[in-house]
Amino acid sequence: MILKLAAISIDLDEVPRYAAIHGVEVPAGRGARAVYEKCVPRLTAWLDDESIRATFFAIGEDLEREENRKTIARLHAAGHEIGNHSYHHHYDLTRRAAGDIGDEIERGATIIEQSCGRRPVGFRAPGYSVSDVLFSALEASGVEYDSSVFPCPSYYALKAAARAAIRLRGRKSSSILDQPAVLRAPREPYRIGRPYWRKGDGMMELPIGVTPLQLPYIGTSLVLGGDQLAERLSKQMLRRELINLELHGFDVADAYEDGLEALRPYRADLRRTAAEKLRSLRTAVQVIREGGFELVTLEEAARRFKAKPSP
Repeated sequence: MILKLAAISIDLDEVPRYAAIHGVEVPAGRGARAVYEKCVPRLTAWLDDESIRATFFAIGEDLEREENRKTIARLHAAGHEIGNHSYHHHYDLTRRAAGDIGDEIERGATIIEQSCGRRPVGFRAPGYSVSDVLFSALEASGVEYDSSVFPCPSYYALKAAARAAIRLRGRKSSSILDQPAVLRAPREPYRIGRPYWRKGDGMMELPIGVTPLQLPYIGTSLVLGGDQLAERLSKQMLRRELINLELHGFDVADAYEDGLEALRPYRADLRRTAAEKLRSLRTAVQVIREGGFELVTLEEAARRFKAKPSP
């Protein structure tokens, strides 16, 4: 049985974390809260128009702010899934002690449950960085699926180059580079083994989208490349059983409308307007639907693949 499922997930990393990646000052004023205050409303309006229910991965620390908790509660009430993106979003989470990793998972899950009334069943690691210790902690916490593994050589190389460029400019980035072994992981959903890039009988992994040409199928690619590239990359993904389109709320940020002019020199995506970016995302969804894919949450996708008979 071949499944044809597609899922849109959105990581709610707030603006200060982007400033930390580039080693620059956080934008002052309203710009520091642009993801929750500007980007989420844009995304939910688009998703409602498309009749899509998505998965939003929330960072626990951001939910200490009451307005953000209300936003998460509204998303949950509207039928969107809320996933756990850890509590502090430490990019070096996998380099920390096992107890600290477990605490990050538990604290993130707890505050999400307090915010919307349901404990999250899915997890996404900060910066897509994973390890066997992390997966052991997720399984101990009762997490049903993970969606962090990103086995994309071109993305890995670009990230390494970007970090090197930041260092050459005398700045320090908060991001880290995952172990190259991640590139050996399957591109389709699989049960985690040990080591995690091998198939086994553990929890379900829904890898981040990678095209057959080994290009990253993520929001950044689509909004940077425009409508034509969004169409081409989406058509490549029609060969997959799961089209896992991972976005960030920041993917629909607008430099001038959202007070993010200070970040524009460091972010090529901020040279495009929010309207242009949303048009590219609409193009991607159109291709996916014309390809006969059913759009579901990641939770539903994990359930379907878990129930799928082994070949």
